[in-house]
Amino acid sequence: MISLIIRSKNEERWIVPCLKGIARQQVNDDIEVILVDNNSTDKTVEKAINYLPGIKLVTIEKFIPGQAINEGIRVSKGNLLVCLSAHCIPAHHDWLQQLKNNFDDENVAGVYGRQIPMESTNDLDKRDLLVTFGRDKRIQLKDPFFHNANSMFRRDVWEKHQFDEKATNIEDRIWGSEIIEAGFKIIYEPEAQVYHHHGIHQSRNEQRCSNIVRIMEEITAPKSDTGLWEPLPTNDLEVTAFIPWKTGEGSLDTELAEYSISRAVNSKHIDKVVVLTDDKLCKEQAESWGAWVPFLRPKELSLPTARLNQVLNFSLHELEKMNYYPDIIVLLEMIYPLREENLLDVLVEHLLTEGVDTAIAGFEEFRPCWTKAKESLNFSRLDDFSIPMKDREPLQVGLPGLGCATFPEIIRQDRLIGDRVGVYEIQDRLSSLEVRCEKDLEFFNKLKNQYFSF
Repeated sequence: MISLIIRSKNEERWIVPCLKGIARQQVNDDIEVILVDNNSTDKTVEKAINYLPGIKLVTIEKFIPGQAINEGIRVSKGNLLVCLSAHCIPAHHDWLQQLKNNFDDENVAGVYGRQIPMESTNDLDKRDLLVTFGRDKRIQLKDPFFHNANSMFRRDVWEKHQFDEKATNIEDRIWGSEIIEAGFKIIYEPEAQVYHHHGIHQSRNEQRCSNIVRIMEEITAPKSDTGLWEPLPTNDLEVTAFIPWKTGEGSLDTELAEYSISRAVNSKHIDKVVVLTDDKLCKEQAESWGAWVPFLRPKELSLPTARLNQVLNFSLHELEKMNYYPDIIVLLEMIYPLREENLLDVLVEHLLTEGVDTAIAGFEEFRPCWTKAKESLNFSRLDDFSIPMKDREPLQVGLPGLGCATFPEIIRQDRLIGDRVGVYEIQDRLSSLEVRCEKDLEFFNKLKNQYFSF
């Protein structure tokens, strides 16, 4: 049996893709998975149990890396032990077998694999990973380097050489030193690959790092069908669209609802389209168009005083009570019926490849703009209209109702937009047209044949 020890703290963004990567492994051995969780306050544990009901859970109060691994091993049964970080995603179906192949030599105590940066990984961390984890296999007789984000080792060796339970860092290299001194070998296996979104070193010279990374990307980076770096695959994520449908504004709602639902239903990345309504007739209509309406939102969340963030937070909580855990939330509002056909998919991809908390549709604004304090006659200039447009820094105008992709942890903070934002510039400015009244609807009807075939 092979026992996998996964250490986690607030890793809900990564835990299901990690477990799905494990589930894809083609190996003859039985596999057990132990999650050692350091009091996560997000949905890491719930998502893990929901995806893999048989997972063993070990909860720790204080994180000491070596102690966390040891605690997981103590409840395990395997003769071969694997340590994998919860934010590492096995890249191939033979990842586990590639690690295991090295243990035909009884003098091999441990094997660690390659860590590949994701597209969203920043340049400093890309450089770290590329420098450290190359393409050549190494048999280490003197070098004690070892890395527990992606490693396998023998249980009988661990029983004599457990991980240091006092060290706050580099428990793996401490263990490696002890193993080498005991006469064992360590192997670096580059074919056992995982995707890892951050690096292992620190640096302050970002410009120098960027220059190095650009060169290394061309020379050593793994190629993919979609680009230089593999993003986190969307088919390993549960992407859920939220479409609020507040009743009470006449037939205008029904005429607009189908357009937004259609865009979301036909998205290649969105798995479920959840309409957030308080009305049974709207529920029936939305479901006839392919949406899912598993609950009705309370009437108080349709009052003028209700904030959108409250509606989203409530809805996410209701889904999670049903053991449905979205990995990405895509918001779209019905007042934008002319949104571009692939906009929602592009926002999901932008969220994953740019390393942001929220990807939002928007456009660049070069015209003069001011802000005015409430109950004041004073205007504060936001732009620099005095310099040529080519030299001017544009304002970024966000249109979250047109399209906005974010993570559940942002919604749970009673927010829609996180701290790190990526604005995706819409290609067709007509898509920003808002339909809020009958007059707007008349103008929309003149344009809709360009956007919809039904």
